[in-house]
Amino acid sequence: MADDVAEGLIERQRLRRRLMFWRVAFVAVLAVAGIVGFAQIEQAPSGDYVAVLDIGGVIETDRTRDDALDQIATDNQAKALLLRINSPGGTFVGGEALYVALQRVAAEKPVVVVMDDVAASAGYMIAMAGDHVIAHRGTITGSIGVIFPTVEVVDFFDTLGITFDNIKSDPLKANPSPFEDTLPEARAWTQVMIDELQNVFVDIVDEGRPDMDRAAVEVLADGRIYSGVQALENGLVDGLGGDREARAWLFAEHGIDEGLPVRSVDIEEDLPWYATVLRETGKSVLPEPLTLDGLLALWHPDL
Repeated sequence: MADDVAEGLIERQRLRRRLMFWRVAFVAVLAVAGIVGFAQIEQAPSGDYVAVLDIGGVIETDRTRDDALDQIATDNQAKALLLRINSPGGTFVGGEALYVALQRVAAEKPVVVVMDDVAASAGYMIAMAGDHVIAHRGTITGSIGVIFPTVEVVDFFDTLGITFDNIKSDPLKANPSPFEDTLPEARAWTQVMIDELQNVFVDIVDEGRPDMDRAAVEVLADGRIYSGVQALENGLVDGLGGDREARAWLFAEHGIDEGLPVRSVDIEEDLPWYATVLRETGKSVLPEPLTLDGLLALWHPDL
């Protein structure tokens, strides 16, 4: 009898512990849901604001980014776009696509550009979509040009007794190539293509710098880099400074209150859940190799 009573007491204690566990778990779930809901409420758009887009690193095509810019263009609460650039450039197509997306925003509201450490090549190209361009004194900008990097290692492999034999439909197929001599016809045709895209780049700068004539742009578009001071002297930017000067211009030219809050352009990324968690905790995501296919509008001393 005593054993039955003892077992009953033990079973009731176990039941109480299980109930306590589930109660605590339920409260924890409610707390997390409340925090998430509160954060979403805090982050929900409310009232007028100035949108901010930071473009850093190598510029490539990004449809998600361009879609986000289209949303800014149609958002009546976004009174202006502040574009910050810290990029040496990237692919020509990537720069051109971003430039066009920024133009769509500029057609609806003011776009002011602030150049940080580097805004060169395609980084300068996208700045041309802005209504007002500001650089720091030490900003590296310019590098207006197009490049098709290639290398030949034929002679080196010849010394090792290694030869490459490509069977292809025409000698111009996949030429230039590192593994064969560049044919004069391939070099000439590649140069024609480079020159055509250089004209497109100059057209973009010419349109973005209405106070400069095309001849002046062509002189400056020889691939040279400029400091922010030199860029101002040559008419490639409109002023020196940073965010403060950008907000002051928005107020002076468009009456947009300098105290209006800023909000980063929300670009949704298709990342696995663990990558999102790592990013939120300040840890790096698994590295990806940098691959730049196609023609480049990129400044880098090594190229």
